[in-house]
Amino acid sequence: MDNLKIAATERSPAVDFDFAAGRLSLKGESYPEDASAVFGPIFAALEAFLGAARGREVTFDFDLTYFNSSSAKALMNMFQMLDQSADAGCRLTVNWFYAADDDTMKEFGEDFCEDLSHVTFNLVSVE
Repeated sequence: MDNLKIAATERSPAVDFDFAAGRLSLKGESYPEDASAVFGPIFAALEAFLGAARGREVTFDFDLTYFNSSSAKALMNMFQMLDQSADAGCRLTVNWFYAADDDTMKEFGEDFCEDLSHVTFNLVSVE
């Protein structure tokens, strides 16, 4: 499967999915005008990858400094996909990065974590 790399824009995060290494990353800000246009290709690639990832170790790094409500919904859908894959045997670790002084992003990470049953979720404070 080909890796997925999408450069960050002013309104959308950088995407770096190295499928062979099992290392996935979203980094930056996410407040696109059309969330489905931004997240559609991400979901398609992620779904194809996770369908064949049973038994693999996969790490997903979320390093977002800001996201809007439509991006939050997309992230929740993404976390549900990850949790279902982990339930099916994929060993998934999520690293949620947040600035040490950003209580809002930390709380978002805590909220997302509460909805996951099968994923190892790490809150990672960054100075």
